Formats: sequence, C-alpha cells, structure tokens
Amino acid sequence: MVEQKTRIETTARARYRLSIWSIGAIVIAALVVLPILSILWLALTPEENAWPHLMATTLPRYVTNTAIISLSVGFLSAAVGTGSAWLITMYRFPGARWLEWLLLTPLAIPAYVGAYALVDFLEYAGPLQTGLRSMFGWESARDYWFPEIRSRWAAIVVLAAALNPYVFLLARAAFREQSADAYEVARALGAGPIARFWRVGLPLARPAIAAGVAIVMMETVSDFGVVDYFAVQTLTTGIFTVWLEGHNAGGAAQIALVILGFVFLLAALEKLGRSRSRFYRMSRQSRPVEPRELGRLGSLAALVLCAVPFIIGFVLPVAVLFSHALAKPEYWLSNGLFSALLHTLTVGSVAALVTVLGALFLVYGVRLSGSTLARKLMPVTTIGYAAPGAVLGIGILIPMAAADNAMADGVLAVTGWDPGLVMTGTAFAVIYAYCVRFFAIAQGATDAAIERVSPNIPMAARSLGRSARGALAEVYFPLIRGSVGTALLLVFVDSVKELPATLLLRPFNYGTLATRVYEQASLEQLGQAAPPALMVIAVGLCAVALMARASRR
Repeated sequence: MVEQKTRIETTARARYRLSIWSIGAIVIAALVVLPILSILWLALTPEENAWPHLMATTLPRYVTNTAIISLSVGFLSAAVGTGSAWLITMYRFPGARWLEWLLLTPLAIPAYVGAYALVDFLEYAGPLQTGLRSMFGWESARDYWFPEIRSRWAAIVVLAAALNPYVFLLARAAFREQSADAYEVARALGAGPIARFWRVGLPLARPAIAAGVAIVMMETVSDFGVVDYFAVQTLTTGIFTVWLEGHNAGGAAQIALVILGFVFLLAALEKLGRSRSRFYRMSRQSRPVEPRELGRLGSLAALVLCAVPFIIGFVLPVAVLFSHALAKPEYWLSNGLFSALLHTLTVGSVAALVTVLGALFLVYGVRLSGSTLARKLMPVTTIGYAAPGAVLGIGILIPMAAADNAMADGVLAVTGWDPGLVMTGTAFAVIYAYCVRFFAIAQGATDAAIERVSPNIPMAARSLGRSARGALAEVYFPLIRGSVGTALLLVFVDSVKELPATLLLRPFNYGTLATRVYEQASLEQLGQAAPPALMVIAVGLCAVALMARASRR
C-alpha cells in the first residue's frame, strides 16, 4: 500500500514536471506567433479602413512591381544558381574547387549594400561611364546612351546577384546526391551534355531547385533597402509610406496582410511542387557522380560563366566599398560608428542567445511532454522566417506600444513615478523582432540535432536519477553543442544584416551598422557608409565560411 502510494506520488510529480515543460513550450510558441496574429487583428479591425483607397490608387502598382521583381529574380537566380551548380558538380576545370565556395560569398553581402555599390560604379560620375567618356571622347550624357540605373531592372540584377547562392547551394547538393548510373545510361543512349542536363539532371534536382527559388522569392518580397534605393514602389515600401507618411497603421497592416498572402502562396506552391515529385534511389550502393575533364575552350567557358556571379555579387561591391574606405580613412573614426557597432553586437548577441535558448526549450519540451497542443504549435513558429521584417515591425510595435503606455500609466497612477517606455523605448522590441524573425533557424538546427541523439542515452540518464533538466544539461547539450553553436552564429549574422525591422522598431537615436549604412547611402554619402558596410560583410563571411565547411562534409 505504501509502495503504491509512493508510486502514485512519483507519477504525479513527474506529470507536474512535464507540465512545466509543456506550458513553457506553449508560451514560447505563442510569443513567436503573436506578431502575426496582431497583424491579422489590425488589418481586419482598422480605425480607418484604407482598403478602398489603396485598391483604387497605389495597391495595384505595389502588387505589380512586387510580382514582376520576385518572378524575375526567381527566374534569374534559378538560371544562374542551377547552371553554376551543374558545372561545378559535373565538370572539372581550373578554379572549380575555389569557385565551389566563392560562389557562396554573395550571401555575406546584404542586398542593399550591393545596390549602393552598383549605383556608385555605374552612375554618370562612376568609374565605368567616366572611363567610357574618356575612351571615346564623349563630353556629356547626350553624346551616348546608357541604361537608367535607378530602375526596376537594376533592382532585379542586384537581388539576383545577392540571392542566387541559395539556389546554388541546394542544387549542388541535389546534383551530388544523384547516381552516376543514370548519366551512364543516358550517355549510352546517345544523349549529349545538354540533353543529359535537361532530361536527367534537372528533373531529378527539381524539388531542391524549387525550394531554393521559393526562398529567393520570399526574400525578394521582403526586401526594402534595394527597392527603396532604386525608387521602385513595392508592397514593402508601401508599408513604410502608408504608416510613416500617411499615419495609417490599419492600412499598413492591410498591406502587410497582402505580403503574407504572397509569402504563403509561394510556400504552398513550393510544397505542392515537391509533393508531386517523387524520386528514389534504386540501389543502396549507387555510384556518385564523377566530374568529367573539360577541354581548353570548355574550361574557359565554364570558368567565365561561374566567375561572373561571384564578380557581380561579391567582388564588385567589396571593391567599391574598399576604394571609398581607403580614400577616406578618417571615416573609420567618424562619430557614431563604434556606438553603432556596439549596438549591433549587443542586440545581435542577445537575440541569438534568447532565440537559441527558446528554441532548445521548445523542442526539448515538446519531445519531453508529448503535449498535442505544443506539438501542433511547433511548426507554426517557423512562420516568422517567412514574414518580412517590415511586417513583423507592424505586428510588434503597435500592440507593444499600447501595452507599454498602459503599463507606464498604471505605474504612474499607483506609485507617482513615471518609468517611461520600457519596451519600445529600449532595444527590447528590436531583439524581440529578431527572435521571431529567425526563430525557425534555431528551431530547425536544434530539432535536427536532438533527433540525431539516440533515445537510449537520455533514458539511461533518467534511470540513473537525472532529472529532465539534468538530462538536457549533461547528456543532450554536450552532444548537440556544435549544432547549437551553428544556430547561434547564423541567427547573429542574420540579425546584423536585418534592416526593415530595425528601422521600424529601434528607439530614437539608436543606430546599428545596418541602419547606419542605409542612412548614409540614402544621403549619397557612400564614403561614410563604406566602413559599417564592410563590418557587416565581415560578419556575413563568418556564416558563409560555416556553410562552406558544412557543405563539404
């Protein structure tokens, strides 16, 4: 009887401990999803319904530009990324091993930085047009024709140059996983190199390419810095215009809802495309693809084709920024630069730490508790990565500002002391936005890492008297430490590069490297924008090096 009572009490305590993990997981998931729910509420219950006015005036232009740019960037990125991945994987030519990771370096450069560099290089006073006038004796712009730089096509080129590595990374992995047997059969049936690409390689890699293109298009839809600099009106710039200039938060939320519709449509099409494509290996011991040696002309053509994306996406922006930084070294000591660096490191580090700890708690809590509600909420938390920073800015700032003011008024009424705006008056809102925006990265990394740990190991630790927290700290964490470190670095790097959410949520006179680059470049002071831009690129290169190392394993 006493033994049975002890067993019941032990079971009750275990359930209580499990309920703590379950409740914590649900709270974390709710905090991540809350900004999206806030947008839905603001859009469906606006104080001033701007929908008819938007439909009759600017919304069609916003939607058209967004659709054209996203489709064009997706197509161009697919062509460049898939083509370079095919050449790198299937052929051997001089420089191929270097280009294998050099083609990832454009990911280190924020697209808005590439836009500033491209304009500086191609504009009337830039080195290209200056050299052409000197070479041919032209005296003014009336003597020759040159395409308009601040235009939609330039935005497409810049975004494709910055984002095509997503397609390259996934396509290369897909080509590597294919069996050489299929290509040998196609070659025996008389298929040439182009036919083997179109009939064998491309169909087998289509799911991976589609996933990469979906990521590229979602990033394009969420972009603000590039389209704003090139004066192209899209849905993202419309949010800033309607909210900050029109002072209509409901209208901005309605535009944000349209952006979310775009993003969900892209995600649904990508899922649908993959669900209809099923390819399986017929043998467990299939031979990997062996690169074939190219001739002299073929090697030269492959080298040029693979080098062009690297030059446009990385070499050109870095060269332009370095030229400005070296020409005016005193800008490295300009007022506010190091405070922006300190702010960037602070909010990025705190956001990375909070995001990864929250993701680890969520994933472990769901696995430990087995709560149905928490398990269903966990996939929903990845929605933040698909939501643009400007959208999250609306979903966070408006309800948080209302709660902040109400809390300050309540404290003032009770104590007579005015605490000020604790959340929106500090970097709290910025950190919260980063956590929501990049929670999917941390969750995916920790979930995959915990999945690889054999369940027998923590079960043995629990049988030896370790608590759930002890098993996490002493068993799981040492085994998943590498994946946790990777997630920390990736979230930190993405936080450093984030622009729209930072512009909307930062407190007054609180700048980061990203906002400083944007402000100086908007004033056509690229020399002063060069040092913070190079700092952002240096941080981004750490993530690229990490991805290059991981992709070689």
